[in-house]
Amino acid sequence: MLIPSIDLKGGAVVQLVQGERLAIKDDDVFAWVRRFETFPKVQVIDLDATMGSGDNLGLVRRIAGALACRVGGGIRTVERAQDVLAAGARQIIAGSSLFKNGVPDLAFAKTLSDAVGRDRVIAAVDSRGGRVVIHGWKTVLPLTAVEAVNALEPFCDEFLYTHVDTEGLMGGTNFDAIRAVRAATTRRVTAAGGISTQKEIDDLDALGVDSVVGMAIYTGALDPKAPGKG
Repeated sequence: MLIPSIDLKGGAVVQLVQGERLAIKDDDVFAWVRRFETFPKVQVIDLDATMGSGDNLGLVRRIAGALACRVGGGIRTVERAQDVLAAGARQIIAGSSLFKNGVPDLAFAKTLSDAVGRDRVIAAVDSRGGRVVIHGWKTVLPLTAVEAVNALEPFCDEFLYTHVDTEGLMGGTNFDAIRAVRAATTRRVTAAGGISTQKEIDDLDALGVDSVVGMAIYTGALDPKAPGKG
């Protein structure tokens, strides 16, 4: 399944290359909300909250009320998770908050899971150079994605694996890395990072992996149709 991504920064929809260089900016956020409204799943990420440079919470709440979405970015407390879920988000995506002192923070993971329900928690495990990265991909941890997945599996219903090495480059993703994550867990797995063709989406679907796509949609390289829309 293809899951379109809405990444928010400064009140606009953006696409960043490698999480840093601005490639696309569109102030008409709700044009994209309307385009994606028939998709069964949409991913909404508050990049300002992720990077600790502010937040787009008011906008996130409005989008969560309009789309069947999972919301990430700045989900560092139970209260923030409950806020976006109350606004209408189906699931929350927690990333950096699931790690502490270089290892998975199992105490917080359990607290979050118990508070909102494991079925509504997606654990984001982002990898660059073979190691987990957090804090907007700036901090490298001494563990692999598979190690993180093994530790966090009891506390989430799904993993979002982002292969940062290929993120935003439109050059394809890393199937070997995704297969390793898929093999490491019985939970649902969604992959992101460079996915840019329908063939990749179909091949990942055959592995039982959903695909988050951003840059390919916003550049027009991929024109996805919602299921049932032809």
